[in-house]
Amino acid sequence: MFGRKIDKTSWAFPEKKRVSGTSVTLEPLGAVHLEDLWEVVSHAAQSFEYLRYGPFEDVSALLGVIEDLSHRSDQPFWAVIGADEKAMGWLSICDVYADDGAFEIGSIWLAPALQGTRMGREAIFLLMAYGMDELGYERLVWRCQAQNEASFQAALNLGFTHEGTWRNAAGVKGWQRDIAWFSILKEEWGVCKKAFEIWLLDENFDDEGRQKEKLQDIRKRLS
Repeated sequence: MFGRKIDKTSWAFPEKKRVSGTSVTLEPLGAVHLEDLWEVVSHAAQSFEYLRYGPFEDVSALLGVIEDLSHRSDQPFWAVIGADEKAMGWLSICDVYADDGAFEIGSIWLAPALQGTRMGREAIFLLMAYGMDELGYERLVWRCQAQNEASFQAALNLGFTHEGTWRNAAGVKGWQRDIAWFSILKEEWGVCKKAFEIWLLDENFDDEGRQKEKLQDIRKRLS
């Protein structure tokens, strides 16, 4: 067998454009978000332990990174905008293989108040859906340092399948770390997307914003 027959030989590269959801909006990252981001970044030094940049000594250091990230032509970044119109994090589409139909969501930083919340998850879902639905990609990738238990578990919660771990594959801030790889394939995306849509409904959250049914339980019910 040769694999699975496909008709396409190339896929469009993701554009830096505004992507709107129910509880959150994604805007192309830029210096315009500096003030908002510094407000949350300056109180969350420990949250950068598994990223190659940060924490930041001052606002100028953060500006330097934002300028770098926002001008990358091969890795579009978005700022995560909450209901109060303030930026509370960023994320990107990276390692785009336009001739193979594969892309990765990565370099995610969300303010601690967003992590694991409806807004935080919807921000990630918006990019998942952009690549898989609008651009029609075949494979969606999640990669994290295996020692980063929160990111490892997040991948599983979001519906990714753990494909394996590369041992001692990355040197980050003086540590040799393992890299865990995850994916969602085109044929798996339908169930993942439907589960997300159900999970994001208002009726799945109480008055204090707590989920009633877990995303992974909805996905299991639909499978």
